[in-house]
This record gives sequence, C-alpha cells and structure tokens, in this order.
Amino acid sequence: MTDMPTALSLREVGPRDGLQNEDPVSTETKLELIDRLSHTGVSRIEAVSFVHPRAIPQMADAAEVAAQMTRAAGIRYSALVPNLRGAERALDAGFNEIEVVVSASDTHNKKNLNRGTAESLDDIAAIIDLAHGRGATVQVITSTAWGCPYEGDIPTERVLWVVDTAVAHGADSLSFGDTTGMATPTRVTRLIGETRSAHADKPLNLHFHNTRGTGLANVLAALQLGVTDFDASVGGLGGCPYAPGASGNIATEELVHMVEDMGIDTGVDLDALLDTAAYAEQAVGRTLPSQVLRAGPRTRLAQS
Repeated sequence: MTDMPTALSLREVGPRDGLQNEDPVSTETKLELIDRLSHTGVSRIEAVSFVHPRAIPQMADAAEVAAQMTRAAGIRYSALVPNLRGAERALDAGFNEIEVVVSASDTHNKKNLNRGTAESLDDIAAIIDLAHGRGATVQVITSTAWGCPYEGDIPTERVLWVVDTAVAHGADSLSFGDTTGMATPTRVTRLIGETRSAHADKPLNLHFHNTRGTGLANVLAALQLGVTDFDASVGGLGGCPYAPGASGNIATEELVHMVEDMGIDTGVDLDALLDTAAYAEQAVGRTLPSQVLRAGPRTRLAQS
C-alpha cells in the first residue's frame, strides 16, 4: 500500500457510455451536455462512439456531434471505437485520442463486437498503426475484466493475455472495465498488482460500474495502490447494452465528493457538476441513481 495520491484525473464518460444505455436523445441535447460538462472543471470527456447505428442507435449521430461540439481550451476530448472502420471515422472527425474496447470474455466480445477476442486483438494492431501514423494515441480498454454475465469469473491470466497482447501491439495506455459491476476491492487489488508487475510503465485507467454497490469501494482500493486515473459518468448514467443488469457507472459527482473530502484534488467544481447532473436527469427523463444528486454534498445543511 502506498500513500494516497494528492490528485487524480477524471474522464467524464456520460456523453458516450452514459447516453448509449438510455433512450436516444437529440443531437442538441448531447451538445448541451458536453458543453455543460466542459465548464465543470473536468479535464477529459469521452464525447462519442463511432459504432454502427444498428448496433448502438443512440450513437448514430456521432459525426454530427463531433462536428458541432465546442472544444473548450484545456480539455481533451476522445472517442470510443469498436474496430478499424470506427477508428478511421474518429480520426477523420478530428479526435487525436481514441479508446478501443475488447472483452476478456470471448462470449461477451462476440455479443458486443460480433467476433472473438483474438480477432479483435488483431484488429487493434491495425488500429494502433493507423492512429500512430496520424499522430493520435490509443488506449486499449479490456472490458469484463472482473467478470462476464455469460461466462462468470474471468481468470486473471486471460485478462493479462489481453493486456500483454495490447502492449505488444503498441497501446499507449491501458484501461480495465468492470462492465458488469462484478469487481470487489480484493479482486481490484489483485488485478492491479499483476498488471503493474508486468507493465509498470503503462498508464492505467479504471472504469467501474456500481451495479452491485461496490463502485466507490473499488475506487478506494485502487487509490491505495496509487492509481490516479478513473472514468465516471455524470448522474450515474449508463451501462452496457450487452451486459444484462449492468446499468450504472459510478457517478462523477459521487466520486468527486468522496475524494475531495479525502484531500485528493480533482479540479472539478462540484456545484457545477451537480447542476449538470440535474440537466442530464431531465434530458433522459428518469431519476438517475446518483445519491449525491439527491442528498447534496455533506456541507449542505438542512434548514433549522
């Protein structure tokens, strides 16, 4: 265990991972959400995903969003891609940071991407070559890293095989996705330790879901190991269409509220973030799971 970090980096994934699991909203709503998030102090926003509209109709307007969104100074905007064609579209749309996803679970990868894990890894090699040739970086996200709704537990050796292959292909950074919310702190600690032993120099991002209520506990376990890069979704929007019951990313405002009180700087204005979460809730037309959105920060006092 190391000392706690003094600061961490957040990637806001609400406009992509959040909205892909909701009923489709308008392009204008997406643009407004991205603009509001751009004024909260978050330094990175995953804006869109370049997937086939038949697979994820909620992202059918990705090119329009990319063309019309205002890119605020000092904020890094990225796009998720599932394959080489998606990467070409993202690069053509002006993104110089892309994330490509592959499942450690072969079954989930076939459900999500219509191909096995090994075939996706071959495609990732071509994506990395393409992106590097155009001056862009690629983060490889290993989803179902802590379990699959179809296969159950995924052996750590299987996850590390995916990571080793991605690194060999030239991945700039790594991410683990708890696609189904099956992670617990001891499992998080184990996988981080194994990954750090093999690839200590590769930047590591973690993407937790709160499906089973362990999201922030998993963040704490990772912080204790010195991890400083996390995904979160405003209001707790989102999930995975190909992982039954996996709704609910950790809410950005809950993560910010917790770590700021622990003395870990995020650079985020919590009040502005809560206003944006309220907008997101109105936009999707349902009550979002964020408890800090409901109760407010711990500094908010009741009327006596």
